[in-house]
Amino acid sequence: MDVVSKHSSIFARLRAISSRPGKLYLSAFIIGLISGGLAFVLKRMIAALSMLMTQNVEVSTGNWIYIILPVIGILLAAIFQRYVVHQKLSHGVEQLQHNLANHNPVLSPKLVFSPIIANTFSLGFGGSAGAEGPIAYTGAAVGSNLGRLFGFSNNTLITLVACGAGAGIAGIFIAPIGGIMFALEILQIAFTTTGVIALVIACSTAGLTTFICTGFNVNIDFSCHAPFDPSILIWVIPLGVICGLYSVYYSLIMRKVREYLTAIPNHWVKNIIAGLTIGVLIFVFPPLYGEGYGIVSDIINNHYTTIANTSICYFATRSASMLVLYAFGIMMLKAFATSSTNSGGGVAGDFAPTLFAGAVVGLVFAQSINILFGMTLPVGTLAFIGMAGVMAGTAKAPLMAMFLVAETTGVMDMLLPLAIVSVLSYGIVRLFKQ
Repeated sequence: MDVVSKHSSIFARLRAISSRPGKLYLSAFIIGLISGGLAFVLKRMIAALSMLMTQNVEVSTGNWIYIILPVIGILLAAIFQRYVVHQKLSHGVEQLQHNLANHNPVLSPKLVFSPIIANTFSLGFGGSAGAEGPIAYTGAAVGSNLGRLFGFSNNTLITLVACGAGAGIAGIFIAPIGGIMFALEILQIAFTTTGVIALVIACSTAGLTTFICTGFNVNIDFSCHAPFDPSILIWVIPLGVICGLYSVYYSLIMRKVREYLTAIPNHWVKNIIAGLTIGVLIFVFPPLYGEGYGIVSDIINNHYTTIANTSICYFATRSASMLVLYAFGIMMLKAFATSSTNSGGGVAGDFAPTLFAGAVVGLVFAQSINILFGMTLPVGTLAFIGMAGVMAGTAKAPLMAMFLVAETTGVMDMLLPLAIVSVLSYGIVRLFKQ
């Protein structure tokens, strides 16, 4: 019997499984396994390309290469979309939401790998965004194609697409509950009890697969985490309000930059303008390069003086006040860099940038109070809490934000302040929407 016949025999047996829930659960497990593995591959590809591109940068001065790298990345991603896959891959979560809202769970097999390749170009060369949108799109494609291969109905395919998308999020953040909440809050699929169990299986499998592949390491290291101190809760309330207000600003800038870039008729001109915008911003503010997880880890572990490394503003490390001003600049310009990446021809995600922005908001908030009033607020802890606040406000998903931040750092004893800041930030955003 040849290889093709063997594979045909295996799929025929799977289709013949009499227990529909059992068949669905098995499919969810396979989807989680594949999505988690692909999430690990994507993380490694981005890290390898980023390291290759930045291995010769100078720490204590500006680096002109930062200006040109994002232009190359955006152009490569654009060429790949136009001439290789002949399909637009940017804003993958939005495209996925549109498909599911129209009860169309059929996704091209090309989407299993093409978002990963385009995202590697976008982020590896400095695009200031995340990997979660493309990997969610990839996971959804895995669910769609595997489900069709196993002969599921259209309604069940919708469940498997959502399971795959959630598994992608669970894998890339190593956050199973975060992946589940993504499917429930962002995709807003009406799951049956059987569907929820399948979602849990897919996300748990994906998160565990990536966790094992990374050597049992969390996504963002928070090794300086101290035991929860209830006295900081009084500061979580104003931080939640500030995160909400910042989320309104961040979302506004994201939308305005997208409208501006979309209005440019020539695709190549749009790609170059977006790439140069990102490049100039990174030249002045190098922490905007890529996903920024290393910078986030430095901030929450109280090593935030590193944020001015490799910048023309390296002198900011000499003064606490100057460093806060520098961080404030990063905070205000992050949305410009992210929207230029996602709407200028790159293929990336919107969630990771909000974690980065939230950490910087928490840093600016805590350190400003310490400088102005001579206090000693825990900067790293409030930066960690701020991550959930900005994600909750911008994504309008407080449950996903609080669990995802806890899981991606491996810190589960801070759920109370994470919940408070997430709900407050989300509430402020809702007030402005009204």
